[in-house]
Amino acid sequence: MTGAKNQESLELHARDVTFDWSATPLEWITGEPFASMGIAGVLHLVLPEGERWFCEAFTEALPSIKDEELARTVRGFIGQEAMHAASHDTAVTEYLERQGVDTGPFVRQMEFAFRHMLGPRTYRSNKARYNDMVERLWLIAAIEHYTAILGVFVLNSRWDEFEIDPAMADICRWHGAEEVEHRSVAHDVAMYFDPSYLHRCRAMLTVVFFMLTFFPRAARFVERASTGRRMHLPRFLWEYMRAGRKGLVPPIRSVVWFTLLYFDPRFDPETIGSTDQAVAYLASSPAVRGSGTLSAQRRVPSESWGCGGC
Repeated sequence: MTGAKNQESLELHARDVTFDWSATPLEWITGEPFASMGIAGVLHLVLPEGERWFCEAFTEALPSIKDEELARTVRGFIGQEAMHAASHDTAVTEYLERQGVDTGPFVRQMEFAFRHMLGPRTYRSNKARYNDMVERLWLIAAIEHYTAILGVFVLNSRWDEFEIDPAMADICRWHGAEEVEHRSVAHDVAMYFDPSYLHRCRAMLTVVFFMLTFFPRAARFVERASTGRRMHLPRFLWEYMRAGRKGLVPPIRSVVWFTLLYFDPRFDPETIGSTDQAVAYLASSPAVRGSGTLSAQRRVPSESWGCGGC
């Protein structure tokens, strides 16, 4: 999943996509209910509220960014993340709820987490308000490290060896490709405001706790809501490892490795994934092609590089 640093610069913009969920079953990877429900739970229940939180934090930070190129990239990032949230919101109402999943309880948990626990607070001084914003920017940078890893995974997954629903596969790969495309933005913004290694590490430890808490809960929630069966944590871990061996979800050893990579003081998001691969998928995505929106235009040509061990 790693490779030589990519010097390519892209003009980011949102792609106006739509997805037809009318024929998508809950078990969208045939014969693999755990992977199907786990991926759907994380994508459609956890990420939308988080991505709206990203947009709010970056909109708050934007007036303080004096580097015009970075500010332009941030505006493109905000547009892409807003489209991600809207697309997954549609999946919640038109896909999960149509399958009989009452998403309300979990969605309300995500709203409380991102709007109240992690949302902006009222402070008496501008300095305290600024420091709070910087902390949120570093949290976003840490989360974006994982979304980039997930993006590289879905672009290189073994899903096509199974019978899969094309709409679900496309929303995963479209979203993942854009995460790879803008994988450096959140890190660059956090570094612009506060290049603190200690703040980076503290943010990642917080995000690891969040992931270990909410991602399994999302998968277990969808299964219980759709089947009435409670998935205990040992079974979740067993099913996850089994799905990882099949190439349906990111293997645990890969997630651990790339988490540790983030703690390298020399870490650079550009060394994860391939922009060329991401842009190539976006040029062929059925949803993107159907929207009539062109893929991101290159502003500075550079050599392409591979995906390494992904």
